[in-house]
Amino acid sequence: MKTNPHHLFSPWTAAFVVVFVAILAACSPQTAPVEARTITGAGSTFAAPLMKKWAEEYSRRRPEVRIDYQAVGSGEGEKRFLTGEVDFAGTDAGIKSDVLDEASRGAIQIPITAGIIVLAYNPDGLPTDLKLPRDLYADLFLGKPLKWDDARIQTANPGAKLPSANIAVVVRQDSSGTTFAFSNHLAAINSTWRGRFGNRQPKSADDLGVKVLDWPGAVLPAPGNDGVAGLIKRTPYSIGYVQYGAARDVGLEMAWLQNKAGTFVQPTGTSGLETLLNVKLPPNRLGYFPDPEGEFSYPIVTFTWMLIRGGYRDDAQFQVVKDFARWCLASGQDYSEAAGNTRLAPQVIRDGEKALRSLERPAPSSQ
Repeated sequence: MKTNPHHLFSPWTAAFVVVFVAILAACSPQTAPVEARTITGAGSTFAAPLMKKWAEEYSRRRPEVRIDYQAVGSGEGEKRFLTGEVDFAGTDAGIKSDVLDEASRGAIQIPITAGIIVLAYNPDGLPTDLKLPRDLYADLFLGKPLKWDDARIQTANPGAKLPSANIAVVVRQDSSGTTFAFSNHLAAINSTWRGRFGNRQPKSADDLGVKVLDWPGAVLPAPGNDGVAGLIKRTPYSIGYVQYGAARDVGLEMAWLQNKAGTFVQPTGTSGLETLLNVKLPPNRLGYFPDPEGEFSYPIVTFTWMLIRGGYRDDAQFQVVKDFARWCLASGQDYSEAAGNTRLAPQVIRDGEKALRSLERPAPSSQ
């Protein structure tokens, strides 16, 4: 049986369709004026490549919003956030709760990404896939002069041809969350380091846990993760601690590091995620794991936290900052590996989303 096309719509139905379409057109976001917004952030150079990608992708999704993130180091980012100069900050160290509470209108911090810190070295004259025992690199950063053919390196790399050349050490010169995480790792694995330097956690609002060390011995300082990677690239027989993506992008070799279980682990996104799966965050989400458990865990993994205030200059700004953070926790994780970071574990994402919901303002009372 064929259907008569003239009987598909009654006059009443047609009228309803016209009204419905008119309502949709009136409600369409394309017809409403859109106010341009700039969200400012500052901090971690460790997370800077991913932040740049997030800014591009989020603005593609919301063309009216521009994300301006300055990679000035975690310490400087924390300072700018606490003084209200920026809307959010990225830090690889985090801020203790009592310090964070002093931020205007309160604030939260949530892990927004994670990454691994590698010991990258200049490839000229040295073998690939070099394995470094933990006692050796602890001695190295304690300022002890060592050569590449040190017996401990030779034992860990049987058959490798190692030059009798001094190891040049490259470090960060600016206030750095990468230094914070790396020095906490050294303190966890070496009692001499722990006795001399302790850890770098902040104690008060005036002590932001300045992540600058007076490194012992002869070192070559450089600003930012990109600066460290570039200096290693230019300096024969050098080694330094740096974010994985920064080392990868300039073609540096990265050492396999010995973990707590005694296993030499290659730095990869997979080994970083293996570490995160063994981690449980405390209620304030400020968790460190300087010497993680797990046979195949990579030994130096850190979160980058996003600092977000409980309120901003107007409600629209407040909502946009929160929406950007939600997007980073969800769709933004898809860009982690390409930027040299590690995707967050599901339980960490859920906890971050819960923290963002806690910033929701209660509905006005009807009384």
